[in-house]
Amino acid sequence: MKDKIFGVLQRVGRSFMLPIAILPVAGLLLGLGSSFTNTTTIETYGLQWLLGDKTILHALLVIMNAVGSAIFDNLPLIFAVGVAIGMAKKEKEVSALSAVIAYFVMNVSINAMLKISGKILADGSIAKDVLDGTITSVCGIQSLQMGVFGGIIVGLGVAALHNRFYKIELPNALSFFGGTRFVPIISTVVYLFVGILMYFIWPTVQNGIYALGGVVTGTGYFGTLLFGIIKRALIPFGLHHVFYMPFWQTAVGGTMEVAGHMVEGGQNIFFAQLADSANIAHFSADATRYFSGEFIFMIFGLPGAALAMYKCAKPEKKKQAGSLLLSATLACMFTGITEPLEFSFLFVAPALFAVQVVLAGSAYMIAHILNIAVGLTFSGGLLDFFLFGILQGNEKTSWLLVIPVGIVYFLLYYFIFSFLIKKFDFKTPGREDDDTETKLYTKADVNARKAAKDTKASDDKAAVDELSQTISRGLGGKANISDVDCCATRLRITVIDPEKVNDALLKSTGASGVVHKGQGVQIIYGPRVTVIKSDLEDYLASVTEEHFEDDVAENNTAGADEVKNENAASDKAQESDVKEAQEADDVKEPTSTVIISSPMTGIAADLSTTPDEAFASKMMGDGAVVTPEEGVVVAPEDGTVLFVFDTKHALGFTTDSGIGMIIHVGIDTVKLEGKGFDVKVEAGQKVNKGDVLMKLDLDYLKANAPSVTTPVICTELKDNQKIRLITDGPIKAGEPLYAVDTYEK
Repeated sequence: MKDKIFGVLQRVGRSFMLPIAILPVAGLLLGLGSSFTNTTTIETYGLQWLLGDKTILHALLVIMNAVGSAIFDNLPLIFAVGVAIGMAKKEKEVSALSAVIAYFVMNVSINAMLKISGKILADGSIAKDVLDGTITSVCGIQSLQMGVFGGIIVGLGVAALHNRFYKIELPNALSFFGGTRFVPIISTVVYLFVGILMYFIWPTVQNGIYALGGVVTGTGYFGTLLFGIIKRALIPFGLHHVFYMPFWQTAVGGTMEVAGHMVEGGQNIFFAQLADSANIAHFSADATRYFSGEFIFMIFGLPGAALAMYKCAKPEKKKQAGSLLLSATLACMFTGITEPLEFSFLFVAPALFAVQVVLAGSAYMIAHILNIAVGLTFSGGLLDFFLFGILQGNEKTSWLLVIPVGIVYFLLYYFIFSFLIKKFDFKTPGREDDDTETKLYTKADVNARKAAKDTKASDDKAAVDELSQTISRGLGGKANISDVDCCATRLRITVIDPEKVNDALLKSTGASGVVHKGQGVQIIYGPRVTVIKSDLEDYLASVTEEHFEDDVAENNTAGADEVKNENAASDKAQESDVKEAQEADDVKEPTSTVIISSPMTGIAADLSTTPDEAFASKMMGDGAVVTPEEGVVVAPEDGTVLFVFDTKHALGFTTDSGIGMIIHVGIDTVKLEGKGFDVKVEAGQKVNKGDVLMKLDLDYLKANAPSVTTPVICTELKDNQKIRLITDGPIKAGEPLYAVDTYEK
């Protein structure tokens, strides 16, 4: 159980690397922009000519500040996506999209609950009885302040849903929504309820945090220690803003008369004294105790931890770990952005974060005891230390004391982190487990490893997905497969050598047919194709090339011949059955008939005239084609839109009488990626006959597609159902196109 928990934590830690990588740059932009656009700073040092309003440098710094702020303001969303990508096993892009959707759904649900309960008023303002800082704007949505923790909740939950459902197969009528398409659907439903749940849970956490603030101000140096520990401990939850802002900006952090005015809040008091510095002998350490200690562990302490992690990294990973840790350290030292460093060990080694919390908390207290009074605008980095410490003089700030204390903290962090990392083998950056152990092998090790590999290969070969294995054989093996993709109904494969493709073997997998176009191979499976595609990609990624070579060798000998013979016999028998059925149908009268109208105005024709082998040979279903003369597609009958394909060129439809259909506009229009199509409906929408489903830019489609001929096919005809063409020639939208006749079984 312990190993499993640490394994999960390690995966979570690795998933943080992607969003963490952007934080150092964002921190530099925000730190520089914030420090050098501060009005007090500019006026104090007489830099209006260089940094004042309307100057080019000021404009650039404002933009830098805005860019950095945008990243930090949306850090929860960035972490939601990053964690979802890192924790997803396959199809990571689907997990990322689902995380974005779930994040918005969760916050919109919270917003709705806040409005229903009266915490957000009708005009959008926040009710007076709501605790300051507990409600904030999340991507334009007023929601609870959950910080990065909100993003982590989304990322982990969506990844779990993704890994559970990305291969799910649904009943035929809903099969289009199976596989990866089901993940955003289930994520939306789940996080609607998660948002409602968070509405009841999170305020309790927020209120408890705020209540602790009263303890801090009344307990002297111990209160400062408690403040520092609590603030640093809340970093992962994003609640540190709720906790420290009252101390910085309100009377919770103290009051003081400065230049004849009563000023509230530690940061406000410092800047008021800075503006009146000519009359101030020494800035108030009681006011700055909420931030002066940050310079000690941000400039000195955490860099010591980074050095320890680098020294403890595996030799072959030191370069990679060093690059990551260096950028994070520079951001920490210059701007006081600690998240890149703290998050690099927070989840893989919580004990190290506990050490960080205690050491950082004590730094606040020591700065208070030593009467250090260095202010800040954003965070405790070198920029603010230079502006509000060094430039103000040691007499006013006692900034010189930060250096010896900082050196001590550097050593404490370095030796404590080094000891704990080595003692407990924490998987800090550069110490992650490899797939194979790096060491010097004896001959016995090599033989044992070879035997284990042979056994594993044998087991893997027996356990692989048989359907994917057969498909890969039919395509000529892994070395012959260049690309795997799919559309609404077809598995689209690009092969290197088309001569190696075995149609008979591919048809034995349940395919309705196989279409060849140069190096492109289209295998018709119907709406369940997305699951088949995912399985095939997994198979190609997990099975060794040697297996494929064995498979292809088998495919080119007796196995393939046997399949061909079986299929030939099956095709012959099927032809005989069809002939007999047709002869019988010529005599019998249908028991019922459903009329399907044309969704377009144009020229109607038999399906066999379609300039596409898959449609013409009825691999995907039976029906008719219409070559449009007007750019409007309407509902052929009363019914429901089952799906709209991602590239908008095709949509699924079911009539109220139960006939499942696909309207596929043009041939190979999937390659247009949605251009030329303006869809007016969405999946699940009920429509009446004649309602507009989509509008077409016919000029664009004719210029960029092989053909605009549109198959209108029934995809799930029963054995006793037949298509009878009614109109062959000019037809208007809404006029009868073909009949679906049902005969007695």
